[in-house]
Amino acid sequence: MARDHTPTRRRGRLLAMYAAALALGVTTLAEAPAAAASRTRGHDVSSHQRTVDWPGARAKGAAFVYVKATESTSYRNPYFRGQYDGARAAGLLRGAYHFALPDRSSGRAQAAHFVRSGGGWSADGRTLPPALDIEYNPYDRKRGCYGLSKARMAGWIMSFSDEVARLTGRRPVIYTTTHWWNTCTGSSRAFAADHPLWIARYDAAHPGALPAGWSTWTFWQHDNGGGPLPGDQNVFRGSLDRLKRFARGA
Repeated sequence: MARDHTPTRRRGRLLAMYAAALALGVTTLAEAPAAAASRTRGHDVSSHQRTVDWPGARAKGAAFVYVKATESTSYRNPYFRGQYDGARAAGLLRGAYHFALPDRSSGRAQAAHFVRSGGGWSADGRTLPPALDIEYNPYDRKRGCYGLSKARMAGWIMSFSDEVARLTGRRPVIYTTTHWWNTCTGSSRAFAADHPLWIARYDAAHPGALPAGWSTWTFWQHDNGGGPLPGDQNVFRGSLDRLKRFARGA
């Protein structure tokens, strides 16, 4: 997932404020408890977290988690199965995500690798839809859009989505930042109608301006590792019952 570079002292103050807010049941620094009640807390993890204390995460308020399954067409998270099954055993809703590397292979090929390696979906009310993590290239900052034109990038994402939908029956959630999306897809509006948005924005009271096409977000990653839950901190925009309906595809 994306990383920020907030200065250490400022980040420390923000984390202290965040901890105080959590004690009041507030999920963002600026919202009132009544507003927090309409949001459901969760997190996302990868191989960096290795063995997770899932009952402990649930005790701290986690209702859901996304687990990294794959990257490109060659990488599989070696801890995926234990993390994915462990989350379910602890009573969390869980889903899998794929980290996209569009310069390595086609969207269709990466989607197939993802679904084969844990990125499936079933309408059991406990499995979140597959998710695509698409963001600035962490391996080559000079090629933040992976060397693809805006049109080719949008086409790559659609190819990934089409294959996931064909294999699982569900369009993927798209994780991204507003800046990356508008820069690298040319502000494509082709996905908002049927792809839930997982927006990343840190150290802020709200998600801010959304990528082109979307008028609302479904998940918000509001902290990348500084909160009480293992991995990155997220909220779902809705109650736990609404999250379960979302998981079923309702």
